[in-house]
Amino acid sequence: MPPPRRPFKNPSGRPPGPPAGKSSPPKDRGWDPVAAWYDKLVGESGSDYHQHVILPAALRMLDPQLGESIIDLCCGQGVLIKPLLAAKIGKFTGVDASPQLIESAKTRNAADPRVALIVADACQPGRWADASHDAATCIMAVHDVPDIAALFANLARALKPEGRAVMVFMHPCFRIPRKTHWGWDADQKIQYRRLDSYATPVEIPITTHPGKGSGEQTHFHHRPLADLLTALGQSGLAVIACEELYSHRRSQATGPFSKAEHAAAGEFPLFIALKAVKR
Repeated sequence: MPPPRRPFKNPSGRPPGPPAGKSSPPKDRGWDPVAAWYDKLVGESGSDYHQHVILPAALRMLDPQLGESIIDLCCGQGVLIKPLLAAKIGKFTGVDASPQLIESAKTRNAADPRVALIVADACQPGRWADASHDAATCIMAVHDVPDIAALFANLARALKPEGRAVMVFMHPCFRIPRKTHWGWDADQKIQYRRLDSYATPVEIPITTHPGKGSGEQTHFHHRPLADLLTALGQSGLAVIACEELYSHRRSQATGPFSKAEHAAAGEFPLFIALKAVKR
């Protein structure tokens, strides 16, 4: 009998889960069931991975300009608000299905007239998708959305012609919950990445609070990279840049395993960042 699998841990800090607003039952309120925990974990400034890997890459690729209007789909509690306002943009619009997360973002940014926060499903039509924004973002949520074509279509609809979009998400080739693992080759003294499957799209349930018995689950939607790029192209977004993002963490231990761990950390990316333009 094989040993039980350990719960998947998402290094982004954001538990894989439903989109910022599932379209079907009206009772669905996005990430409300885990909103308090997620807000405590990520907060205003982001998790460790947000601060050192995800946000620096997103801001570098986005290159926000003075006075621009920027929309963030699946914005959560607004981890992008502070750095974008510091860049002197003209307006920030955040869209998320969780009223609790939107309320957290409002509490932190209520005094700034440049910030507009909307409770809405990012996969459904909305007045916010009005071709008025210079740039759009979707940070660590692409794998949380069951209808990726609808998300990308709304991302494109929200932009002005030639507007740009930046998306950062778990790397679909190397970071699939329960389908990718670390292994150790004692003969060659290397740490390797094992892939059990990749080509098949799959929805993977995740226990948000392992061991607590509270029952909250979220869902990770794995899709091969070709499916994601095709969906982007069909939405009218043309990819013009890509960065693969690696962990900044390194073991403090010494010895052959530690050396191999360091080498592997620089070879297998955690996240992927795409920059696209509306054509």
